[in-house]
Amino acid sequence: MSISSISNSFHAGFSGGSGLPQPVSGDQRALLQAVRTVNAAALLGPDRKLTFVRDRATQQTVIRVVSKSTGDVVAQLPSEDVLRMAEELNGGQQSTPHG
Repeated sequence: MSISSISNSFHAGFSGGSGLPQPVSGDQRALLQAVRTVNAAALLGPDRKLTFVRDRATQQTVIRVVSKSTGDVVAQLPSEDVLRMAEELNGGQQSTPHG
């Protein structure tokens, strides 16, 4: 999985799997604006940003708090362990995106 900010990965992270960006829904637009507001206000601290990415193996949305200076993941939901369990339960096959 790659770490990227929502402004850079939002379209790719929520695409329909074709590899091409899909139209952004009103809900996605609202989420994007909310994340930008949180990051601009430094609500998570001056060196942290909120990101949303799509786990490639499970197609699950992953919420992360990332250090701006190092790129290290400070917190993540669901955790890597949960994502790997989901992948194993799915037999290693990609699941259908949920939203």
